[in-house]
Amino acid sequence: MSSEQNPATPETAGPRPRRLTYAAALAALEGLALVVGGVWMLVEGLAGDPDDRQSAVTGGVTLIVLALLPLLAARGLLARRSWSRGPAVITQIMALPVAYNLLQADSVAIPAGIALAVVAVAALILLINPATTQALGIRGPGRAQDGKQ
Repeated sequence: MSSEQNPATPETAGPRPRRLTYAAALAALEGLALVVGGVWMLVEGLAGDPDDRQSAVTGGVTLIVLALLPLLAARGLLARRSWSRGPAVITQIMALPVAYNLLQADSVAIPAGIALAVVAVAALILLINPATTQALGIRGPGRAQDGKQ
């Protein structure tokens, strides 16, 4: 197995488009936010006085594990790996219902919902952009066999 999973082709050669860098940054930001939220829940569950310690610890560990998806996707996007767009898109699609639920709250969660929705929509737009697709070496349907039809 080669160490280079996505060799540079004429489409992917050259500098990384800013859109791809921005998409990776947004995915990394979401991953870091999940890690921070998970650590906070974990600390509160272990050191604080939560209503249900087991749920707090389980929630914290779950958030930390879930953070791996956007963090790995961000790393892959920066390295221009074509596989990384799928996990990045999935992360954004999963973030939209969370943002909606935060927007339905009557609390300080509303600004967090707005921020999450803006980040998710912006990242989706950046990820489906033709420049991003080309930079990742992703070919559309019918073009998967070196341009032969």
